[in-house]
Amino acid sequence: MSASRIEWTEVTWNPVTGCTKISAGCTNCYAERMARRLQAMGQPNYRRGFEVATHEHMLDRPLTWSRPCTVFVNSMGDLFHEAVPREFVERVFETMEMADWHEFQVLTKRADRLAEIAPDLPWPHNVWAGVTVESAEVVGRIDALRTVPAAVRFLSLEPLLGPLPALDLTDIHWVIVGGESGPRARPLLAEWVRDIRDQCLQSGVPFFFKQWGGTRKKRAGRELDRRIWGEMPLAARGH
Repeated sequence: MSASRIEWTEVTWNPVTGCTKISAGCTNCYAERMARRLQAMGQPNYRRGFEVATHEHMLDRPLTWSRPCTVFVNSMGDLFHEAVPREFVERVFETMEMADWHEFQVLTKRADRLAEIAPDLPWPHNVWAGVTVESAEVVGRIDALRTVPAAVRFLSLEPLLGPLPALDLTDIHWVIVGGESGPRARPLLAEWVRDIRDQCLQSGVPFFFKQWGGTRKKRAGRELDRRIWGEMPLAARGH
């Protein structure tokens, strides 16, 4: 079990590691930087750095965790990357279905492949589906997500790179917003965040503000208008 510093989850599980860039949000990928570091340290799952790899020995890990957790699936890769065989995706879902005392958060930028495979996958109550939408150029990912029969469908608007006016939040259960952090972090404007928060309030969708980001993430914090916005979807509140 790997405890996570990500504010909206508890632990991470990486049966897939590695990815390739698909849109503007990938430019300064934190996972790629971390993978290179782990490769240099000799971590065996990253012997190929950030190349896409599947890890059979990781498949049953959640079954060994007795304490119920919220689990971010593939923080270091994308389960729906085209290089991940469909059969392996199905095996990941089999594990999540068996480990029904956990809640699993599956996040992807490859919304089209998610929508393509989703009808053939089990969607138990404890498996959430999310897509990353960093700019107006990729809002079509939300329409693909809407077709997925997950108990919770969520948006990760991080790193938010521009305004997202008039979001259609129909059948979306949770929205996360965050700025980019680390070297070469691109700016996040407060008016973009406030507008999304207000859209969530108007639509009754829980809103989670993760961070302002920047090169000094901790100092920048995560307060918006003098409060912490840490709302969670209804499915998580009994956890």
